[in-house]
Order: sequence, then C-alpha cells, then structure tokens
Amino acid sequence: MARDEESLGSLKKKLAELFEVSLRVTFPTETDVEPLVAVCTGNFGDYQCNNAMSLWPRIKGKGTAFRGPPAVGQALMKNIPPSEMIESCSVAGPGFVNVKLSKSWVAKNIQKMLTRGIGEWAPKLRIKRAVVDFSSPNIAKEMHVGNLRSTIIGDTLARMLEFSNVQVLRRNHVGDWGTQFGMLIEFLFEKFPDWEDASETPIGDLQAFYKESKQRFDNDHDFLERARKAVVKLQGGEPKYRKAWAQICDISRKEFDKVYKCLGVTLEEKGESFYNPFIPGVLEKLSNLGLMEENQGARVIFIEGISIPLIVVKSDGGYNYASTDLTALWYRLNEEKAEWIIYLTDVGQSQHFEMVFKAAKRAGWLPPENNSYPRVNHVGFGLVLGEDGKRFRTRNTEVVRLVDLLDEAKRRSKDALIERGKDKEWTEEELEETAKAIGYGAVKYADLKNNRLTNYTFNFDQMLNDKGNTAVYLLYAHARICSIIRKSGKEIEELKKTAVISLDHPDERALGLHLLQFAESVEEACTNLLPNVLCEYLYNLSENFTKFYSNCQVIGKPEEASRLLLCEATAVVMRQCFHLLGIEPVYKI
Repeated sequence: MARDEESLGSLKKKLAELFEVSLRVTFPTETDVEPLVAVCTGNFGDYQCNNAMSLWPRIKGKGTAFRGPPAVGQALMKNIPPSEMIESCSVAGPGFVNVKLSKSWVAKNIQKMLTRGIGEWAPKLRIKRAVVDFSSPNIAKEMHVGNLRSTIIGDTLARMLEFSNVQVLRRNHVGDWGTQFGMLIEFLFEKFPDWEDASETPIGDLQAFYKESKQRFDNDHDFLERARKAVVKLQGGEPKYRKAWAQICDISRKEFDKVYKCLGVTLEEKGESFYNPFIPGVLEKLSNLGLMEENQGARVIFIEGISIPLIVVKSDGGYNYASTDLTALWYRLNEEKAEWIIYLTDVGQSQHFEMVFKAAKRAGWLPPENNSYPRVNHVGFGLVLGEDGKRFRTRNTEVVRLVDLLDEAKRRSKDALIERGKDKEWTEEELEETAKAIGYGAVKYADLKNNRLTNYTFNFDQMLNDKGNTAVYLLYAHARICSIIRKSGKEIEELKKTAVISLDHPDERALGLHLLQFAESVEEACTNLLPNVLCEYLYNLSENFTKFYSNCQVIGKPEEASRLLLCEATAVVMRQCFHLLGIEPVYKI
C-alpha cells in the first residue's frame, strides 16, 4: 500500500513521526529521546510537542548554541518536515510547539473514511494475537450481578482489539472442576436414582438443587464423606461420574447462554477441566527449573516481595487455582501463541494474579519487563453497589440474578417508550427491539463509562435517564442525526461521490477534528485497558455535534451537502463506538 493510501490511524502518532524526524535532525546525539505529543488544552493549536523543557537540561552543559527551552522549541518547529496535515505551528511559553492541523486535510480524511469505511480509522497495534479471559462464571451457580462487569468490560476490550485487526481468542474460563461437583453428583444419585434413564434432565431448577445439596453437605457427615469420594471418582475419570458432571455442566451452560444472548456476547469455553490434563506436565517443568519447594506438606513457589508463597500443590496432593492458572498461562503462550493475555476479574484477585505472573517470569515464560511481549495484564474492577452503598443484593440478601436485572432494564425501557406513545406508531417487534437496545445498552454503558477500578452504584433511574452521559441520551442523539439525514431527502451514497466536505465554520472544524481523534481514543482505551476513555470520547462527540447543529443550519443552506456528510460521518463514528461498547444503535425515536 502506498504511503498516502495507508489508513489514518492515530493523529497523535502521525505527528509524533514528524517530530521524531525533527528531533533526530536537531539533536542527532540524543538518540533515546521520544517525541512527547499531546492534545492542546488551550486555544494555541490542536496538538503540541512538549520535548523542549526536558531536552534543555540534557544539552545545556554540552556547549550548545541554544539559550533556553524556547529556542529549543523554535529549532524543533523549524525542522518539522513538510506535511499537508499541518496548517501552521507556533512556539509558546517554555518551548511548547503548538500545531494547528489543516482543515482541508481534516475534511479530506473524513471524506476518505466515508467512502472506504470506518476500518480506515482502525488503530495500529504491535500484536497479532491476544487472549481475553473474561466472564468465567461458576458452573451450577446462576450468573449474578458480580459476573456483569467481567462480561461487559471483557467483551468491549475484545471488540476494540478485534477492530484493531488483532485475532482475539475470547476465553470463558468457567469454574467447572472442583469439590462442589462431588456434592452435586452425590445429591443427584440420591435424589434421582434413575437419572440416567430419564429422557430429560430431572434436576429442573439448578439453583434450588445446589442449595439443597449444600444443605445436605453442611449438615450430614455421611453425605459429606460420600461427596468427597465422588470428587476422587470424578477426577479419576469414572464414566458414571463424568456423565453426571457433564449433565450438570450442560444445564448451567444453557442458562449462561441466555444471558450471553441478551448481552450480544460471544465466548469460547475453555474451563478449569480443560487444563486439568496438562497440570502434571507443567508442574514438572516448574519443578525441573528448581522453582517448587516443599512447605508444610504443600508444594509452593516463593515470590519475591510477597510474604506468602504461591501454593501449587495442596498438602493432600490436590491441585488448586494456582495450578490451573499457571497451566492455562503456559498453554496460552505455548499452544495458542498469544502475545497478550488479558484477565478480567474483580480487584480482590489482584495479588493472586501478580503471584502467578511473577512465577511465570521466574520460569522464563515471560520477559522481565511488564511492557514487553508476550505480555500479561490483570484487569481488575470494583464492586457493583446498591443505593445503600453496600454490595448489590435483593431484599432477602440474595445476589441479584443477571437475567432478572436485564429483563427489568428492558421492561422499564419499554414502559418509557409506551409513555411517549410509540406503541401507537411502531409495530410490536420495533417496540420490543428498541426496548432491548436501550435497556441492555443502558446497563452496559452505566458500567463502562466509569473507571473500572472504582465501585459503581447500580441505579435504574440514572442509567435510563435521557439526559446527561447515559446510553439513552447517546442513542437518542444518534437517532436524531439519522432523522436529519432522512428529512433532507438526499441520497447519502450519492453525496459521498459528488459533494465535498468543507469546514469553514469553527464548529464544523471542531466536529471534524474530534471525528479524526476517534482512532487515538480507541487506541488509548485499548492499550490502557480503560473502556471509559472510549465512553468519554463518544459523549464529547455527541456534545460537539449538538454545538455544530445548533450553530450550523444543515437543511436548506448552501453548505447542505457538506453538512449532511458531516452528519453521516458523526453517525458512522457513533455506530462504531456503540459496536465497540456492545450497544445496539437505534435509528428512530
């Protein structure tokens, strides 16, 4: 692909490439200096290069002709190679080089995206394959509000990586192996002796079944002993026990799939049981490297800087989370050839993953530097709280079932649409689909717009508000843009071929520049694993559009064709943001 035919990517990166040339020409001996380019916060320009201040102390004792940071800034500005993207440059304060982008270049790139598609603005990352390990509910337990954040945040990170042309292995590391299965299997045998002959599973409500079996396990010593023996038989591969285990897993899987279908999330299950056969071989590798030591009957790996060891084989010879997680990490690096492995769990598991990653570094599986590849990251997140500031639960202190919560969001959205008389204007199917898009989108956006490390309060009234930074407001804003285009009576596809975008009004230019900053916003959200960065970009895009639409009449003006293309470009970028956030757009309100 010729250079001018390359996709746009990040504006910040494009400018950094120009300033890198300038740095090498201006200061050829300072080879380790990286360009520092940031968005301008004042009115001096669109971007600025901030290298002068940090360069000055390095060069002032070396017989330089420069007399302070402003002179360094002037030299950097003078040596920027010619580029059609730059309209003008100036130096301010202690050597900040301010850059104003060419509005015709901005307009041309918006036009190019409209004809070539939004993939034209995909970020360019250094990796080709990643594993995103997210959702990961426990078999035999219903998905609850605690599983919501991992599922939503993980899906968005996977979508952003996929948009950046990375092959993503979406892994659902379900808890499908462990001591609870002995209890469940034994209770199945006891309660339904003919379970193998039944044409359908006799279990019915798995949650009720789990509670009953747990009650027996806690209060009946004989049952407890039988359950423990059942675990040994299951793990030993006895067919009857494996068949019962598979039946229980299958019931859970069907329940999980209902939630994933609502949320529009796809995953490939590779649960704890998948890695079980690989554990002995991986532990043998770690033992051969001299990493494993005996400690109070268990086998452990000591981690520098952490007082407790990582137990990889329990004192009874059994495996645990650490043995499974180390094995999964080895498998993902060696069998799946992942360059970046991202784990989504609550912040409470941060130390566990820190220990697993440090053990992998000791084994030589990972480079010592955190930002080198192959790379691992634990993406922690805070709790979902109720309005009382405590962990979100139902009135009888049960955790909230995720499927109930999503149904309630859809119901409230539908009620709001009926209140506005949409049941008289739309078909039942349109009403239902719009209620789903708004309800499920509202739940997702309310989570994603927050910094994931913080706790957030779950409040239906706030998330379904059509004003402020909510999915409802943004979905309505997108529908309004679609309505403007429809009312014009113009064919957008024809305009893309015949009309030319111009950005003569300051609000047209501000909207155009913000549209072009889409790629760097996705890249920042992706590389820093912070979906709230993309939410902030989307909300600001909507605000920029509102300002443009208030001050630049679209229909019936000489600039109509150009402004309709700006409307279309805004809608296209909004739809891509919605897609990355896992939200279905709505086209009419």
